[in-house]
Amino acid sequence: MARPGVNIDYNQKVITIRGLEKSFDDNYVLRGVDLDLYQGENLVVLGRSGTGKSVLIKIISGLLKADAGEVLVLGKNMALLDSRSLRELRMKVGFSFQNSALYDSMTVRKNLEFPLVQNQRNLSRGEINKRVEFVLDAVGLMQAINQMPSELSGGQRKRIGIARTLILQPEIVLYDEPTAGLDPITSIDINELINEVQQRFKTSAIIITHDLTCAKTTGDRIVMLLDGKFERQGSFDEVFDTDDERVRAFYNYNFTE
Repeated sequence: MARPGVNIDYNQKVITIRGLEKSFDDNYVLRGVDLDLYQGENLVVLGRSGTGKSVLIKIISGLLKADAGEVLVLGKNMALLDSRSLRELRMKVGFSFQNSALYDSMTVRKNLEFPLVQNQRNLSRGEINKRVEFVLDAVGLMQAINQMPSELSGGQRKRIGIARTLILQPEIVLYDEPTAGLDPITSIDINELINEVQQRFKTSAIIITHDLTCAKTTGDRIVMLLDGKFERQGSFDEVFDTDDERVRAFYNYNFTE
């Protein structure tokens, strides 16, 4: 059930995962995960720290390889892609890192230009400027265009990180703990921005978080990762309508109202 005003095409899967397994030595992180992401959907993956949430989206983006199972992204089997095909696919999948991953030695403008210069070398200077200004306007930080990352607040860096993700006009956005380290008011701003990105850029997204306010605000559907598998799925209320102590403890730890 999508949030009000959100249009999801349930006939179009942009990510399909079946039987995904991943371990690191004797630490089995993902134990046969199945997941679908639909066109236009914000899907939240909830779980405690260390449960494999970030590993999941690193596999989806091709930063890690699965031990077993099948991962289809925009119809492409990740295990079968050569390096060139993987680079082409990554142009359509934006990754918003937890720490924003900005280059400290570059201005905001240069940080945003960097992926364009690396991946779309046919663009003119005017086209690059237009694209940079467009995404800065979208995240409400046009005034920061000539600032250095060190001059920005944590929330502003998050916004610039999201802007850099959007500059290649991805079809899918992967958010890794978008509200981590932020105060409650700034977290609300980032949650609202995630929803604005969904509406304005027509993206599909997977949002990795352990912040229940983020999950409740941004998620059209929520899945909960427990012991390496998705044990709960549905709306926020459906996921937490259970006597499972693992789920109740997670809920009680968070402050959601």
